[in-house]
Amino acid sequence: MKILMVNKFLFPKGGAETYMLRLGEQLVELGHQVAYFGMDDPAKTVGNRWNLYTTPMDFHQCSTFQKATYLTRIVYSREARQKMYQLLTLFRPDVVHLNNFNFQLTPSVLLAAEEYRKQENPKLRILYTAHDYQLVCPNHLLFDPHKYQICEKCLGGNLTECIKNKCIHGSRARSFMGAAENLYWNSRKAYRILDAVLCPSRFMKQKLDGHPDLAEKTIFLRNFVAAPKLAAAEKENYVLYFGRYSEEKGIRTLVNVCKALPEISFVFAGGGPLEHLLEDVAFVIAFADRMANAARCPVARMMPDNMGFLNGEALQSTIQKARFSLCLSQCHDNCPFSVMESIMAGTPVLGTPNGGIPELIREGETGWICPAEEKKLTDAVKRIWNS
Repeated sequence: MKILMVNKFLFPKGGAETYMLRLGEQLVELGHQVAYFGMDDPAKTVGNRWNLYTTPMDFHQCSTFQKATYLTRIVYSREARQKMYQLLTLFRPDVVHLNNFNFQLTPSVLLAAEEYRKQENPKLRILYTAHDYQLVCPNHLLFDPHKYQICEKCLGGNLTECIKNKCIHGSRARSFMGAAENLYWNSRKAYRILDAVLCPSRFMKQKLDGHPDLAEKTIFLRNFVAAPKLAAAEKENYVLYFGRYSEEKGIRTLVNVCKALPEISFVFAGGGPLEHLLEDVAFVIAFADRMANAARCPVARMMPDNMGFLNGEALQSTIQKARFSLCLSQCHDNCPFSVMESIMAGTPVLGTPNGGIPELIREGETGWICPAEEKKLTDAVKRIWNS
């Protein structure tokens, strides 16, 4: 069987890419042919032999002129549609498996797949794995980026809140275009083209079932992780967070927990926009230590260790050796790999009760659930550390 995997990024960037790349590897091992379509990028680790990709778009590092052109391209991309169709005619897949495609590729790729199905292969099946809430929430997180709390105001199709609240990158223009993209493709009934929508959590399925064009297509199918390849390792005295350093992942709250518990060793592995906060907490702890020494009351204080982005055996070993790991998402996380990889490595997880997180943790057996509140999380980390 031939499978075309579609995702805007074709390198390990986040959970969606981890899933797509691992699934592609597994399909090849089972004897299938797999090709990939997305943005061209020097960092890409997979692709197609015809070198058909879209021009890369970076919303954070671009000129004012580029930003102006992006505002129209995030709704409809003629380039993505044409190149996708061209690749379909050359590769001639049996299945198109879509992952993250909104904004950089746009649902234009759906139109290309439908056109190819009508003209070339009526047996083509078009699948989509929902890694986030993009189809029902323009900022894809069901999260208020200003109040740092869950928000479900756009569910049901009322997208004015997204514009009023500047939910996309703090920009009213981008939020307007994000809402316009949602309205445009829903008005075209583009998502009816999909044959199935794979939901990695029951929570995701519940939210997408509220969309009239998706309700009868959703299938609950958990993400997967490979069994650890390293031998079991002795636990070491640190608590681990690995993943993206961002607001919705609870990094700001976790930094405050670190400040409140300087006697506990925290290790971070990852990267993201809030990385500077880890330097702030190290400064606060060092300053407190100097003050204690000045008062001739020395205290053993642990500096948070930021190891940066890890993968492969380095990451696996770090997970195995942790006493426990943290998944403190303040958004409705879908099916976080950090929870599954920790449990597979024999490391329990302290998680929040948001989204699909509690579906993965058996309380008191593979981890614990605690509300995403700073005081309660601080008490929980201290209690578990001392247990």
